Amino acid sequence: MNSVETPLLTLNAICPYFTMFPLEFPLRVLQRRARKGERVLDPFCGRGTTNFAARLLGLDSLGVDSSPVAAAITASKLVSTTCEAIVTEARKILASREPSRVPKSQFWRLSYHSTVLRDLCALRESLIDDCSTPARVALRGIMLGALHGPRQKTFQSYFSNQCPRTYAPKPAYALRFWKKNRLNPLDVDVVDVIARRARRYYGSSCKAAGAARQADSRFPNALRPTVARRRFDWVITSPPYYGMRTYIPDQWLRSWFVGGPDTVEYVSHDQVTHASPSDFAADLSLVWKNASAVCSDRAQLVIRFGSISDRRVDPIDLIKESLRGSDWRIVTLRSAGAATAGKRQADSFLRSRSKAIVEYDLWAVRH
Repeated sequence: MNSVETPLLTLNAICPYFTMFPLEFPLRVLQRRARKGERVLDPFCGRGTTNFAARLLGLDSLGVDSSPVAAAITASKLVSTTCEAIVTEARKILASREPSRVPKSQFWRLSYHSTVLRDLCALRESLIDDCSTPARVALRGIMLGALHGPRQKTFQSYFSNQCPRTYAPKPAYALRFWKKNRLNPLDVDVVDVIARRARRYYGSSCKAAGAARQADSRFPNALRPTVARRRFDWVITSPPYYGMRTYIPDQWLRSWFVGGPDTVEYVSHDQVTHASPSDFAADLSLVWKNASAVCSDRAQLVIRFGSISDRRVDPIDLIKESLRGSDWRIVTLRSAGAATAGKRQADSFLRSRSKAIVEYDLWAVRH
């Protein structure tokens, strides 16, 4: 397989996301095992790590996720464009468009400076109307990554008042925090933030490869190949862990930017069922069945999975149950160690340190 140039790796960090596996995982699998011309599928693509790994190695891929935020982040890692094209597009939008609606609640007034919020709304509406060019896809990814995060001592890297960068703060908590600490939003230069991020993430050229799709992988049509009669040879993915239901509320500000409401919605639509372990396994089994239907003979399935600490469910039993009766024959199941041992994203915003999740890697072959 092709070697990977280090400057290209920065694009994988375009937007932080609450759940992700390290790039080294799919990259190592594909570097060692995949052959030229093979195609890769991730039915739970999240922020597109598997698809980005495939792109780095010159492999075509499809990433599918029911979250519009996940699909947008993944798409931004699969386009080829230039810094100049991205900044030109942003300037053109801001020069020609006034937003039709700007949120006016106290949360929005304290989360963004008024001029920044106006610019964000103008860019949001324009990108919702049309996000069909590589420059616009990249611009949307940059906006999602810069939408909220910590204030910097020198130049600002985020548009918001003091916020976590990985997940969106809930309004009531954020208001209490900002008022207690007397924090007001800064008048950030939106184009300057975009330009610096464009130089960082799109400063190296890389041939475009792959596609992202917002869809529910439990339904057969969601995983249809982008090229007719071109089946997938690899499925590399990490499904939701049983009991983790907060993907949508935790990303509510980014969801707003791609077309969602300007308030938090706690009902998760089009998500794998968490009502019981058996319901959860049944939903996963639909995804494995649909993946098999679009894969070649002897395709390989690689799953990284685990369980959250407050769910007394054996994750190994759960994943085996989801594969029972499918076309996938389990070849190997081994521990992958604790999730990001030593430095875990969760501990950057939880009040008390959380217990590391023990994860596992499962390999299966289609037969």
